[in-house]
Amino acid sequence: MANQILENTKERMEKAGMALQTQLGKIRAGVANPSILRDVKVMYYGAETPLNQVASVSVPEARILLITPFDKTALKDIEQAIFASDLGLTPTNDGSVIRLVIPALTEETRKDLTKEVKAEAEKAKVAVRNVRRDALDQAKKEELSEDELRKIDKDIQGLTDDGVKNIEKIAASKEAELLKI
Repeated sequence: MANQILENTKERMEKAGMALQTQLGKIRAGVANPSILRDVKVMYYGAETPLNQVASVSVPEARILLITPFDKTALKDIEQAIFASDLGLTPTNDGSVIRLVIPALTEETRKDLTKEVKAEAEKAKVAVRNVRRDALDQAKKEELSEDELRKIDKDIQGLTDDGVKNIEKIAASKEAELLKI
C-alpha cells in the first residue's frame, strides 16, 4: 500500500510540473513558437474548433508564424479568432495565408512576463505541496506502524523536494529565455 501511495504521489507531482511547462509555453518570449496559438479557437462552420484542426502553423523565420488554412474560406474566421484572443498579436492576411509577426520584447514587458513566470511557478509549488499533504493524510489513514509512517513521510518529503526543484528549474529556464536579448 505504501508503494502505491508513493507512485501516485510521484505521478501527481510530475503532472504539476508538466502543467507548469504547458502554462509557460503560452508565454511568448519574443520568438515565434506555435504553442502560443494552442488555445486559439476558431468559429468554423458554427462550431468552436482548435486552430490546429483548421490550419497548419509553421515558423519560416525566427519571429514570424505562418498560418496556412486547410480551407481558404476559413481565413477570415482564423483572423477574427486571433484578434479575439488576448495574445497581443496582429494577423496579416494576404489572401492565402496569415502571417503573425512576433514583436521584440521591451525591457518592461520582459520584467512583467518574468513576474508572470514566478507566479505560475508558485502555483505549481502549491500544487506539489497539496499533493504532499494528500499523500500524508492517505498514509495516516492506512494502518501502518510508526516506523513505516516515518519512512513514508521521509519518502514523500523527498518526492516533494524533487518536485519543487524541478519546478524551480523549469521556471529558471523560462526566465532565462525571457531575459535573453
